[in-house]
Amino acid sequence: MSRITEEPPAAPATATRRAWLAVLAVAAATFADVTSELLPIGLLTPIGASMHVTDGVAGLVVTVPGIVAALSAPAVTLGCARVERRLLFCGLIALLLVANAGSALAPNFAVLLAARVLVGVSIGGVWSIVASLVVRLVPERNAGTATSLAFSGIAVASVLGVPAGTQLGEVADWRAGFTAMAALSALVLAALWLTMPPLPVTRPARLDDVPALLRDARVRGALVVTLALVTGHFAAYTYIRPVLEDVSGSTPTLISALLLGYGLAGVVSNFLAGAAATRDARRTLLALTALLAAAVLLAPLLGRTVPGAVALVVAWGLGYGGVSVTAQTWLLALAPQARESASSLFVAVFNAAIALGALVGGRVLDAFSLTAVLWCGGALAALALLAMTLSAGARRGRDRAVLRA
Repeated sequence: MSRITEEPPAAPATATRRAWLAVLAVAAATFADVTSELLPIGLLTPIGASMHVTDGVAGLVVTVPGIVAALSAPAVTLGCARVERRLLFCGLIALLLVANAGSALAPNFAVLLAARVLVGVSIGGVWSIVASLVVRLVPERNAGTATSLAFSGIAVASVLGVPAGTQLGEVADWRAGFTAMAALSALVLAALWLTMPPLPVTRPARLDDVPALLRDARVRGALVVTLALVTGHFAAYTYIRPVLEDVSGSTPTLISALLLGYGLAGVVSNFLAGAAATRDARRTLLALTALLAAAVLLAPLLGRTVPGAVALVVAWGLGYGGVSVTAQTWLLALAPQARESASSLFVAVFNAAIALGALVGGRVLDAFSLTAVLWCGGALAALALLAMTLSAGARRGRDRAVLRA
């Protein structure tokens, strides 16, 4: 593999109060981005009814941003390679503000999808640079804590974002959720501009970075596992509202409570897994994948009662909550010399998986049943678990062969 070199990111000698406020602002930005991406999950039924489309077609408002984010992640990384990072990050959040306002005002489904395209561009860009950006705000000894805090926005989005959007849709309408996200995006933009220092580019991403990374079998393996795991999760999770309504007979109020429980479990998982990932990211992801696969596969069997649904939704949250920070930590550990390029690959695969999961889940739902959606999602997560287990066994076999030699 050709060697890729990258200057170490500049970081302050001590973490100031402003530095931690900047990290919190970045966490708020990831919260706003992910909430904007996932908000329609809790609103699919009212969106579909308002726009006169089926739940499967309404799922495109989740699929489209995922596809766009997958394409825009490497495009933003390369196209904006020399743009100062504070300016770029703020610009991406400004784009999110426009997208959410457009979604709230959309007169028809086509316009809503167009606004969701802008959400995808913002997500792809933000995720591509956030991991390398946040470690430049604090000393190296605080990098792990800062990274977990920045990525906690993803888990908190499940706690407050999706359930709050669902509840707001119940008491007002689905447009109110996007209006609230537009207002939040404006506040986050102001916080970022006031707290973040200028962050000049250290080493611009190059076009040959990605092919060089993909020639590394370990990087390819980590990306394949991420693709299967995230696709499986979103194939099932995108349709969790109709699943809870039909399989467990949950009411809208109970669904909001269940999604809150899912999100709280996800926040706990994010911090626990983030700490564990600094020691062994691959093994931590293996445990999360096993828990996630078990929760989704058991849902059709044990989720028919309210207590069973509660237990499985919490287990699901614990399984998935730490996936983002752990999988990205694993990948960046495999390619420390090209962090932004590796991040753009991760974001492309992760968001392609979100889009693919929502699309596959929708097609399975329209062709078969909600139970089939759960079986499909669980099977894909199980395949990710199998791939990780086999790769670990192959690695141990190679190590033993080297020792015998």
